[in-house]
Formats: sequence, structure tokens, C-alpha cells
Amino acid sequence: MNTSFSDLGVPARLVARLAQQGIVSPFPIQAATIPDALAGRDVCGRAPTGSGKTIAFGIAVVAAATGSVPRRPRALVLVPTRELASQVQGEIALLAGEHGDRTIAIYGGTAYGASRRALDRGVDIVVACPGRLEDLLKQGALNLSDARTVVLDEADRMADMGFLPAVRRLLDQTSPERQVLLFSATIGREVETIISRYQHDPVRRDVVADESSVGAVAHLFWRAERSERIQLTARLVSQHGRAVVFCRTRRGTDRVARQLSQAGISAVAIHGDRTQAQRERALAAFTRGRARALVATDVAARGIHVEDLPCVVHFDPPTDATDYLHRSGRTGRAGKTGTVVSLVTDEHHSTVRGMQRALGLTQGLDAPDGPSTATVTTSLSVDHGTGAIRRSEQQGARKGGRGQSVRSGSNAKTARDPGQPRRSGPGRRGSRTQYKRAS
Repeated sequence: MNTSFSDLGVPARLVARLAQQGIVSPFPIQAATIPDALAGRDVCGRAPTGSGKTIAFGIAVVAAATGSVPRRPRALVLVPTRELASQVQGEIALLAGEHGDRTIAIYGGTAYGASRRALDRGVDIVVACPGRLEDLLKQGALNLSDARTVVLDEADRMADMGFLPAVRRLLDQTSPERQVLLFSATIGREVETIISRYQHDPVRRDVVADESSVGAVAHLFWRAERSERIQLTARLVSQHGRAVVFCRTRRGTDRVARQLSQAGISAVAIHGDRTQAQRERALAAFTRGRARALVATDVAARGIHVEDLPCVVHFDPPTDATDYLHRSGRTGRAGKTGTVVSLVTDEHHSTVRGMQRALGLTQGLDAPDGPSTATVTTSLSVDHGTGAIRRSEQQGARKGGRGQSVRSGSNAKTARDPGQPRRSGPGRRGSRTQYKRAS
């Protein structure tokens, strides 16, 4: 018998709001954490990107955070990026229903005035990036001492971006009786320090991705000359209909978007130097089909959520396995298939070989002239603290030698995050990895 949200103790009004969105059955991370979160326990939840964490903590936040007075919110959700702040706030507002206007997103790149006016009116829930929130606190725009429910979302990403000192300062200003809910794809040493200092006897839940949320994803590594990459990327976008293209630098992102447009592929760029309005317009153009390519830096890797994204292109291969997984996790969500292509120039060979070794894909660079295959699920993940790849199975074969089929363990946000669709069929849950000369 399938567990329902009602079985988990979710209030009837929230069950009804979830049902209005077509969400009737909890995903594993939700089933594992919601009862403890609703009971007021501190929770440390680790689950793959795309597995349901926003709804897991959103239910607890909406159920608890009511009756705030002006400038003194009852709940605080800290996130690493602007896009994620906007998306999480939108999902929580849907759960809050008629009280959705008492939820606010605070992040850089926007005017202070709107945030100050909302806080003056009174909001129950603040979803914020640490830097902008500290600015408003220094201005006296709000007080966090009434915040009794605190969420740290994507804690590992906040650690990567150097936000943990600010996170500590903010947590110190919340209520001493606070409940702390920490959700993350991976948990390393820095995040463990937050857990030990700010969580009391936390319930730890490590959850492998639901079978229905793991799609078949082909991971391709193509040897490419630098001069070939625009043509190859344009071809991939044409073949798949649309793609997110990752570059290493902000200047490179603008250049690639411009060159793709010149090649006949409508493209927009998103990176840290763009204003928030520019970033929102770019993401809207891509999600609504006016642009076929979204060219982004790593800062946007976790903040971007696009339904049924068919393809991710690593125009500049990432420098480590963790970044590869966060970028690649934009496709293959909610049981959908996807393709991830890395364009590997001579200067990137050694970096890519090291990354593949970390991911258990050592055969790829060893056979550039002949196809090699291995299966890797999208739930494959890296532990930030140890650098180890978590996997529960090893089997399979490839042409020309031994291969590996890797099913990850518990590391790696919601079948939709934010949001969550009806489940689709499980399909075939492998993915094919090839390293070959692109032609």
C-alpha cells in the first residue's frame, strides 16, 4: 500500500494544496523526513539533486510559521543562489495558499525597497541568500529572534561558495529554541561543523533516489578542437531541441551565447555579472522556448530548474567530479531520458581523465579511437568530505574491456525542485558513456 501525505501527518489543508498540483504520493526523502520535521525534531536530510527536498521542508515550514509581527518572521530558509531563492519561495507560497503573500524571497540584484516594504507589512517566511539578508539586518529592516524554524537548503553548495561564516552569523541571531532542518545532496566536513554546532540530536536520513525519478542518461565525452566546439554545440542543440551549455567564465558565457546566435541558435546567457532582472529574463526566454540554448556558469548549476531538459553540454569541462554531477543533474529528472556531452580539448585531457577516475569511468579516455560503454545512473554522487563516489552496485561490461554499472548510494533536489510532477514510469535506468572523436 502506498504511503500518502496524510499518513505522514501532513495537515489536511496542505494535502489538498499538494493534490491541486497533482502531487499525491510522497517521494522517499519526503516520507523519511516529514514526520520528524512536523514533530519539531532537527533533521539532517541527504538525498540526490531532484529528489524532493523542497516539498519535504516546505511542508514543515508552512505548518509551523504563522502569526508573525512586522519585521519579525517566524521561519527562515537559507539558500545559496538567487534562482534557487526565487524557486523555493514560489513553491512555499503555493503550499501556503491564501497566505502565500506572507512569504518573501530576499537576494542580491534587486532593489531593497520592495523587501523592506514587505517586511514592514509582516511576513511569516523569509527565503534568502545570506549576503543580502545580512545587509538588511545591518539596516535594521528585520529581526530574526522570532525565527523558530530554520532551513539550510543546499548546505554543501553554500560551503562551496564560502557562505558558511555568514550562515553561522545568521543562525546565531535566530531563536535559541529554533528547529534546524538541513537538506543537502552531499555532506562534507564543513557542513558537519554546522550540524554539530546548530542541530540538537538530529534525525539523519540518507535516501537513494526513487526509481521513478532516475532517468536513463547518456554521458558522452567527445574529443574536440577548440575551433570545433561552437559548431558541435549548435549541432547538439539542433538535435535535442534545447540545451543548457556550461562554460567556465562569465566572459566565455557571453561569448558562447553570442557565437551560438550567430550560428543560427537562439541563445541567452546567465551568470553572476548579470542583474537579477537580466537573469530572470534569460531563464524565462529559455523555459518558454524563445531561446533554445541557455549558456551558464557553474554558479547557476543548482539554481536552474527546467522541465524535461533533454541535453546538457559541458562546453568547458568542469574541474572536478562534484561540479560535473551538479551540472549534469539538470537533465534526466523525474524518470526522463537525457544526454550529457563533454567537449574535451587537448588541454583538458588530464583534467577529464582525473574526473572520470573519480566517477568510476576510467575507461573513457583510454580508448579515444574506439567506442567504449559503461552505465552510470544520474544518482551517482560525490561525498564532499572524503571525495569518494557513493555506489551500491558494480557490474556491467563494455566493448574492449571490463566496464562498470554504478548505482549510487545516498548522496546527490526534488523530482521537481522546486515543484514535483506526477511520477512517470521507471524506464531503463542505465546510462551510456562514450569517449569518441566528434564528427
